[in-house]
Amino acid sequence: MRSKARRGYSDVVRASGLIAVGSGPAGLNAASAFRARHPRVPVTILTADPAMPYEKPPLSKEFLCGRRSDIDLRPADWFARHDLDLVLGITVERLDVDNREVVTRGGRRYPYWHCVLACGSSPVPLDVPGAGNALHLRSFADAVALRMAALSARSAVVIGGGLIGCEAAACLASDGIATTVVAGEPVPLLRRFGVDAGERVAKILSDNGVRFIGSAEVAEIDDRGVTLATGEAVDGDVVVAATGVRPDISLAVEAGLRTDRGRIVTDEHMHTSASDVYAAGDVALAYNVDARRHVAAEHWRDAARQGMIAGETAAGYPRSWDDLPEFSCTIGTSTLKYRGWGTSYQHSRLVDHRDGFTVWYEADGEAVGVLSLNADEDYQQAAGLVRAHAHIDG
Repeated sequence: MRSKARRGYSDVVRASGLIAVGSGPAGLNAASAFRARHPRVPVTILTADPAMPYEKPPLSKEFLCGRRSDIDLRPADWFARHDLDLVLGITVERLDVDNREVVTRGGRRYPYWHCVLACGSSPVPLDVPGAGNALHLRSFADAVALRMAALSARSAVVIGGGLIGCEAAACLASDGIATTVVAGEPVPLLRRFGVDAGERVAKILSDNGVRFIGSAEVAEIDDRGVTLATGEAVDGDVVVAATGVRPDISLAVEAGLRTDRGRIVTDEHMHTSASDVYAAGDVALAYNVDARRHVAAEHWRDAARQGMIAGETAAGYPRSWDDLPEFSCTIGTSTLKYRGWGTSYQHSRLVDHRDGFTVWYEADGEAVGVLSLNADEDYQQAAGLVRAHAHIDG
Protein backbone atom coordinates (compact mmCIF):
# COMPACT_ATOMS: atom_id res chain seq x y z
CA MET A 1 0.00 0.00 0.00
CA ARG A 2 1.26 3.48 -0.86
CA SER A 3 0.08 6.89 0.20
CA LYS A 4 0.25 8.32 -3.31
CA ALA A 5 0.92 7.13 -6.85
CA ARG A 6 4.41 6.30 -8.10
CA ARG A 7 5.88 7.86 -11.19
CA GLY A 8 7.13 4.92 -13.20
CA TYR A 9 9.53 3.52 -10.59
CA SER A 10 11.21 0.24 -11.44
CA ASP A 11 13.71 -1.73 -9.34
CA VAL A 12 15.62 1.48 -8.70
CA VAL A 13 13.68 4.41 -7.28
CA ARG A 14 15.52 7.33 -8.86
CA ALA A 15 14.36 10.15 -6.61
CA SER A 16 16.71 10.85 -3.69
CA GLY A 17 16.01 12.72 -0.50
CA LEU A 18 15.24 11.49 2.99
CA ILE A 19 14.24 7.91 3.73
CA ALA A 20 12.86 6.93 7.14
CA VAL A 21 12.86 3.22 7.91
CA GLY A 22 9.98 2.73 10.34
CA SER A 23 6.52 4.29 10.70
CA GLY A 24 6.42 4.88 14.45
CA PRO A 25 6.77 8.32 16.07
CA ALA A 26 10.51 8.47 15.35
CA GLY A 27 10.18 7.76 11.64
CA LEU A 28 7.12 9.96 11.15
CA ASN A 29 8.55 12.91 13.06
CA ALA A 30 11.84 12.68 11.17
CA ALA A 31 9.97 12.76 7.85
CA SER A 32 7.67 15.57 8.99
CA ALA A 33 10.51 17.74 10.34
CA PHE A 34 12.54 17.31 7.16
CA ARG A 35 9.52 18.04 4.96
CA ALA A 36 8.79 21.27 6.86
CA ARG A 37 12.26 22.54 5.95
CA HIS A 38 12.35 21.20 2.38
CA PRO A 39 8.89 21.25 0.74
CA ARG A 40 10.08 19.87 -2.62
CA VAL A 41 12.71 17.26 -1.70
CA PRO A 42 11.40 13.67 -1.89
CA VAL A 43 10.66 12.07 1.49
CA THR A 44 9.84 8.36 1.81
CA ILE A 45 8.76 6.29 4.80
CA LEU A 46 9.29 2.53 4.50
CA THR A 47 7.69 0.13 6.98
CA ALA A 48 7.13 -3.60 7.23
CA ASP A 49 3.90 -2.97 9.13
CA PRO A 50 0.86 -3.28 6.81
CA ALA A 51 -1.25 -0.95 8.97
CA MET A 52 -1.40 2.82 8.70
CA PRO A 53 0.87 4.39 11.36
CA TYR A 54 -0.67 4.09 14.81
CA GLU A 55 0.00 4.83 18.47
CA LYS A 56 1.38 1.87 20.41
CA PRO A 57 0.83 2.93 24.05
CA PRO A 58 -2.99 2.48 23.87
CA LEU A 59 -2.64 -1.10 22.58
CA SER A 60 -2.17 -2.55 26.07
CA LYS A 61 -4.64 -0.15 27.67
CA GLU A 62 -7.60 1.63 26.05
CA PHE A 63 -7.62 -0.34 22.80
CA LEU A 64 -7.34 -3.76 24.44
CA CYS A 65 -10.08 -2.82 26.90
CA GLY A 66 -12.33 -1.66 24.06
CA ARG A 67 -12.41 1.92 25.30
CA ARG A 68 -10.71 3.41 22.26
CA SER A 69 -10.56 2.45 18.60
CA ASP A 70 -9.04 5.53 16.91
CA ILE A 71 -5.29 5.16 17.40
CA ASP A 72 -4.02 6.56 14.08
CA LEU A 73 -0.93 8.72 14.40
CA ARG A 74 -2.06 10.88 11.48
CA PRO A 75 -5.24 11.11 9.39
CA ALA A 76 -5.15 8.95 6.28
CA ASP A 77 -4.88 11.95 3.95
CA TRP A 78 -2.10 13.63 5.96
CA PHE A 79 0.67 11.90 4.01
CA ALA A 80 -0.60 12.99 0.60
CA ARG A 81 -1.23 16.54 1.85
CA HIS A 82 2.40 16.78 2.99
CA ASP A 83 3.74 14.97 -0.10
CA LEU A 84 5.18 12.14 1.99
CA ASP A 85 5.48 8.78 0.26
CA LEU A 86 4.39 6.10 2.74
CA VAL A 87 5.11 2.52 1.67
CA LEU A 88 3.46 -0.11 3.87
CA GLY A 89 4.23 -3.81 4.18
CA ILE A 90 7.72 -3.59 2.71
CA THR A 91 10.75 -5.18 4.36
CA VAL A 92 14.09 -3.41 4.27
CA GLU A 93 16.83 -6.01 4.04
CA ARG A 94 19.99 -3.97 3.70
CA LEU A 95 21.48 -0.52 4.19
CA ASP A 96 24.17 0.07 1.55
CA VAL A 97 26.15 2.98 2.99
CA ASP A 98 28.75 2.90 0.21
CA ASN A 99 26.18 3.43 -2.55
CA ARG A 100 23.82 5.36 -0.25
CA GLU A 101 20.88 3.07 -0.92
CA VAL A 102 18.24 1.25 1.09
CA VAL A 103 17.59 -2.21 -0.38
CA THR A 104 14.25 -3.93 0.19
CA ARG A 105 13.18 -7.53 -0.14
CA GLY A 106 12.88 -8.31 -3.82
CA GLY A 107 15.83 -6.10 -4.73
CA ARG A 108 14.24 -2.66 -4.99
CA ARG A 109 16.78 0.06 -4.23
CA TYR A 110 15.94 3.44 -2.74
CA PRO A 111 18.79 5.97 -3.11
CA TYR A 112 19.00 8.46 -0.26
CA TRP A 113 20.70 11.71 0.64
CA HIS A 114 19.76 11.13 4.27
CA CYS A 115 18.49 7.97 6.00
CA VAL A 116 16.87 7.70 9.43
CA LEU A 117 16.81 4.26 11.03
CA ALA A 118 13.73 4.13 13.24
CA CYS A 119 13.16 0.38 13.10
CA GLY A 120 11.76 -0.01 16.61
CA SER A 121 11.89 -3.29 18.53
CA SER A 122 10.78 -6.89 18.12
CA PRO A 123 9.37 -9.19 20.83
CA VAL A 124 11.89 -11.43 22.58
CA PRO A 125 10.82 -14.97 21.62
CA LEU A 126 9.56 -17.30 24.32
CA ASP A 127 11.64 -20.47 24.17
CA VAL A 128 9.42 -23.16 25.68
CA PRO A 129 7.35 -26.01 24.20
CA GLY A 130 4.08 -24.68 22.87
CA ALA A 131 5.31 -21.09 22.63
CA GLY A 132 3.38 -20.76 19.38
CA ASN A 133 0.15 -20.88 21.40
CA ALA A 134 0.99 -17.58 23.08
CA LEU A 135 -0.11 -14.22 21.69
CA HIS A 136 2.12 -11.14 21.64
CA LEU A 137 1.19 -7.51 22.12
CA ARG A 138 3.58 -5.42 20.06
CA SER A 139 1.70 -4.47 16.90
CA PHE A 140 -1.81 -3.38 15.96
CA ALA A 141 -2.42 -6.82 14.47
CA ASP A 142 -1.31 -8.41 17.76
CA ALA A 143 -3.71 -6.21 19.73
CA VAL A 144 -6.64 -7.04 17.44
CA ALA A 145 -5.92 -10.78 17.73
CA LEU A 146 -5.71 -10.57 21.53
CA ARG A 147 -8.86 -8.45 21.77
CA MET A 148 -10.79 -10.96 19.68
CA ALA A 149 -9.46 -13.93 21.67
CA ALA A 150 -10.40 -12.24 24.95
CA LEU A 151 -14.05 -11.92 23.90
CA SER A 152 -14.65 -15.62 24.51
CA ALA A 153 -12.07 -16.17 27.26
CA ARG A 154 -12.84 -16.87 30.91
CA SER A 155 -9.20 -17.08 32.01
CA ALA A 156 -5.89 -15.61 30.88
CA VAL A 157 -2.21 -15.93 31.69
CA VAL A 158 0.25 -13.13 31.04
CA ILE A 159 3.88 -14.27 31.01
CA GLY A 160 6.12 -11.42 32.10
CA GLY A 161 5.90 -8.82 34.85
CA GLY A 162 7.03 -5.77 32.90
CA LEU A 163 5.13 -2.62 32.03
CA ILE A 164 3.17 -4.03 29.08
CA GLY A 165 2.39 -7.27 30.87
CA CYS A 166 1.01 -5.48 33.93
CA GLU A 167 -1.08 -3.09 31.82
CA ALA A 168 -2.51 -5.88 29.68
CA ALA A 169 -3.27 -8.10 32.70
CA ALA A 170 -5.24 -5.36 34.46
CA CYS A 171 -7.12 -4.65 31.24
CA LEU A 172 -8.09 -8.31 30.77
CA ALA A 173 -9.16 -8.58 34.42
CA SER A 174 -11.35 -5.50 34.04
CA ASP A 175 -13.38 -7.49 31.49
CA GLY A 176 -14.14 -10.15 34.07
CA ILE A 177 -11.45 -12.55 32.88
CA ALA A 178 -9.64 -14.48 35.66
CA THR A 179 -6.11 -13.24 34.94
CA THR A 180 -2.76 -14.41 36.27
CA VAL A 181 0.65 -12.83 35.74
CA VAL A 182 3.56 -15.27 35.80
CA ALA A 183 7.04 -13.76 36.13
CA GLY A 184 10.56 -14.97 36.75
CA GLU A 185 11.17 -12.23 39.32
CA PRO A 186 9.65 -12.23 42.83
CA VAL A 187 7.82 -8.93 42.19
CA PRO A 188 6.74 -7.06 39.03
CA LEU A 189 9.12 -4.52 37.47
CA LEU A 190 11.96 -5.69 39.71
CA ARG A 191 14.84 -5.18 37.30
CA ARG A 192 13.68 -1.73 36.33
CA PHE A 193 12.43 -0.24 39.58
CA GLY A 194 13.49 -2.46 42.48
CA VAL A 195 11.81 -4.48 45.22
CA ASP A 196 9.99 -1.64 47.01
CA ALA A 197 8.29 -0.39 43.86
CA GLY A 198 7.62 -3.97 42.75
CA GLU A 199 5.79 -4.77 45.97
CA ARG A 200 3.55 -1.75 45.48
CA VAL A 201 2.83 -2.76 41.87
CA ALA A 202 1.98 -6.30 43.00
CA LYS A 203 -0.64 -4.80 45.32
CA ILE A 204 -1.98 -2.64 42.47
CA LEU A 205 -2.38 -5.79 40.36
CA SER A 206 -4.16 -7.55 43.20
CA ASP A 207 -6.47 -4.58 43.72
CA ASN A 208 -7.38 -4.86 40.04
CA GLY A 209 -8.22 -8.56 40.33
CA VAL A 210 -4.94 -9.92 38.93
CA ARG A 211 -3.20 -12.86 40.57
CA PHE A 212 0.61 -12.61 40.57
CA ILE A 213 2.94 -15.63 40.65
CA GLY A 214 6.57 -14.58 41.06
CA SER A 215 9.90 -16.44 40.92
CA ALA A 216 8.24 -18.83 38.48
CA GLU A 217 9.52 -20.58 35.37
CA VAL A 218 7.22 -21.52 32.52
CA ALA A 219 7.83 -25.08 31.38
CA GLU A 220 5.14 -25.49 28.72
CA ILE A 221 2.18 -23.80 27.07
CA ASP A 222 -0.80 -25.65 25.66
CA ASP A 223 -4.41 -24.91 24.79
CA ARG A 224 -5.41 -25.13 28.46
CA GLY A 225 -2.89 -22.61 29.73
CA VAL A 226 0.57 -22.74 31.25
CA THR A 227 2.49 -25.39 33.15
CA LEU A 228 5.19 -24.13 35.50
CA ALA A 229 8.51 -25.86 36.24
CA THR A 230 7.07 -26.87 39.63
CA GLY A 231 4.33 -28.80 37.84
CA GLU A 232 1.62 -26.30 38.78
CA ALA A 233 -0.93 -25.72 36.03
CA VAL A 234 -2.28 -22.20 35.53
CA ASP A 235 -5.51 -22.04 33.54
CA GLY A 236 -5.54 -19.73 30.55
CA ASP A 237 -7.94 -19.74 27.62
CA VAL A 238 -5.65 -16.95 26.41
CA VAL A 239 -1.88 -16.83 27.00
CA VAL A 240 0.03 -13.61 26.38
CA ALA A 241 3.82 -13.55 26.03
CA ALA A 242 4.92 -10.18 27.42
CA THR A 243 8.54 -11.22 27.70
CA GLY A 244 10.13 -7.96 26.60
CA VAL A 245 11.44 -6.57 23.34
CA ARG A 246 14.79 -6.21 21.63
CA PRO A 247 15.81 -3.22 19.46
CA ASP A 248 15.97 -4.19 15.78
CA ILE A 249 19.49 -3.09 14.85
CA SER A 250 20.21 -5.75 12.22
CA LEU A 251 20.45 -3.20 9.37
CA ALA A 252 23.00 -1.18 11.31
CA VAL A 253 25.08 -4.20 12.31
CA GLU A 254 25.26 -5.53 8.76
CA ALA A 255 26.16 -2.06 7.46
CA GLY A 256 29.03 -1.78 9.94
CA LEU A 257 27.61 1.10 11.99
CA ARG A 258 28.88 1.53 15.51
CA THR A 259 26.68 -0.23 18.07
CA ASP A 260 26.84 -0.74 21.81
CA ARG A 261 24.59 -2.42 24.37
CA GLY A 262 22.36 -3.71 21.58
CA ARG A 263 21.66 -0.24 20.15
CA ILE A 264 22.99 2.11 17.47
CA VAL A 265 25.37 4.71 18.90
CA THR A 266 24.61 8.31 17.90
CA ASP A 267 25.77 11.77 18.86
CA GLU A 268 23.44 14.40 20.34
CA HIS A 269 22.12 15.15 16.83
CA MET A 270 21.09 11.49 16.32
CA HIS A 271 23.86 11.05 13.73
CA THR A 272 25.39 7.57 13.55
CA SER A 273 28.94 6.59 12.61
CA ALA A 274 27.93 6.51 8.91
CA SER A 275 27.69 9.64 6.81
CA ASP A 276 24.13 11.04 6.61
CA VAL A 277 22.63 8.09 8.48
CA TYR A 278 20.67 8.81 11.66
CA ALA A 279 18.99 6.63 14.27
CA ALA A 280 16.06 7.45 16.57
CA GLY A 281 13.73 5.72 19.00
CA ASP A 282 14.23 2.26 20.48
CA VAL A 283 17.24 1.48 18.30
CA ALA A 284 19.27 4.54 19.35
CA LEU A 285 21.84 4.88 22.11
CA ALA A 286 22.05 8.64 21.83
CA TYR A 287 24.25 11.15 23.60
CA ASN A 288 22.15 13.34 25.87
CA VAL A 289 23.61 16.77 26.50
CA ASP A 290 22.07 17.18 29.96
CA ALA A 291 22.87 13.64 31.05
CA ARG A 292 26.45 14.04 29.79
CA ARG A 293 26.42 10.47 28.55
CA HIS A 294 24.72 8.13 26.11
CA VAL A 295 21.19 7.20 27.15
CA ALA A 296 18.85 4.47 25.94
CA ALA A 297 15.32 5.88 25.79
CA GLU A 298 12.58 3.35 25.10
CA HIS A 299 9.33 5.26 25.16
CA TRP A 300 6.95 7.12 22.92
CA ARG A 301 7.75 10.75 23.78
CA ASP A 302 11.49 10.15 23.51
CA ALA A 303 11.15 8.47 20.13
CA ALA A 304 9.04 11.35 18.82
CA ARG A 305 11.55 13.93 20.02
CA GLN A 306 14.56 12.04 18.68
CA GLY A 307 12.87 11.64 15.30
CA MET A 308 12.25 15.38 15.11
CA ILE A 309 15.90 16.08 15.97
CA ALA A 310 17.11 13.64 13.30
CA GLY A 311 14.85 15.18 10.65
CA GLU A 312 15.80 18.76 11.52
CA THR A 313 19.51 17.92 11.57
CA ALA A 314 19.29 16.08 8.25
CA ALA A 315 17.56 19.14 6.80
CA GLY A 316 20.51 21.32 7.80
CA TYR A 317 19.09 22.74 11.04
CA PRO A 318 20.95 20.82 13.77
CA ARG A 319 19.16 20.21 17.05
CA SER A 320 20.60 18.52 20.12
CA TRP A 321 18.94 15.94 22.38
CA ASP A 322 18.76 17.33 25.88
CA ASP A 323 15.34 16.09 26.98
CA LEU A 324 14.82 14.25 30.24
CA PRO A 325 13.15 10.93 29.32
CA GLU A 326 9.77 10.29 30.89
CA PHE A 327 6.82 7.93 30.52
CA SER A 328 3.69 6.74 32.26
CA CYS A 329 2.21 3.29 32.83
CA THR A 330 -1.47 2.77 33.60
CA ILE A 331 -2.41 -0.38 35.52
CA GLY A 332 -6.15 -0.40 36.00
CA THR A 333 -6.95 2.98 37.55
CA SER A 334 -3.39 3.62 38.77
CA THR A 335 -0.96 5.63 36.66
CA LEU A 336 2.73 5.34 37.46
CA LYS A 337 4.97 8.13 36.20
CA TYR A 338 8.73 7.86 35.65
CA ARG A 339 11.19 10.62 34.90
CA GLY A 340 14.92 10.02 34.66
CA TRP A 341 17.86 8.72 32.71
CA GLY A 342 16.76 5.09 32.87
CA THR A 343 20.26 4.03 33.91
CA SER A 344 21.17 1.56 36.61
CA TYR A 345 20.97 2.96 40.11
CA GLN A 346 22.87 2.22 43.31
CA HIS A 347 20.37 3.42 45.89
CA SER A 348 16.62 3.85 46.02
CA ARG A 349 14.40 5.40 48.67
CA LEU A 350 10.65 4.87 48.84
CA VAL A 351 8.34 7.40 50.46
CA ASP A 352 4.75 6.33 51.04
CA HIS A 353 1.95 8.86 50.71
CA ARG A 354 -1.68 8.61 51.75
CA ASP A 355 -2.82 7.34 48.34
CA GLY A 356 0.45 6.72 46.53
CA PHE A 357 4.21 6.68 46.77
CA THR A 358 7.47 8.05 45.39
CA VAL A 359 10.69 6.15 44.76
CA TRP A 360 13.83 8.24 44.36
CA TYR A 361 16.80 6.70 42.51
CA GLU A 362 20.44 7.71 42.91
CA ALA A 363 23.78 6.70 41.36
CA ASP A 364 27.25 8.02 42.19
CA GLY A 365 25.68 10.49 44.58
CA GLU A 366 23.42 11.98 41.90
CA ALA A 367 19.67 11.86 41.32
CA VAL A 368 19.02 9.72 38.23
CA GLY A 369 15.27 9.18 38.35
CA VAL A 370 11.96 9.11 40.16
CA LEU A 371 8.93 6.83 39.99
CA SER A 372 5.69 8.17 41.45
CA LEU A 373 2.05 7.30 41.97
CA ASN A 374 -0.30 10.16 42.88
CA ALA A 375 2.67 12.32 43.84
CA ASP A 376 2.82 14.98 41.15
CA GLU A 377 4.73 17.42 43.34
CA ASP A 378 7.60 14.95 43.67
CA TYR A 379 7.38 14.16 39.97
CA GLN A 380 7.68 17.83 39.02
CA GLN A 381 10.52 18.40 41.50
CA ALA A 382 12.44 15.47 40.02
CA ALA A 383 12.94 17.25 36.70
CA GLY A 384 15.13 19.91 38.24
CA LEU A 385 16.98 17.51 40.54
CA VAL A 386 17.85 15.00 37.83
CA ARG A 387 18.87 17.65 35.30
CA ALA A 388 21.06 19.34 37.90
CA HIS A 389 22.69 16.03 38.88
CA ALA A 390 21.70 16.95 42.42
CA HIS A 391 21.95 14.85 45.56
CA ILE A 392 18.63 13.62 46.94
CA ASP A 393 18.33 14.55 50.59
CA GLY A 394 17.05 11.69 52.69
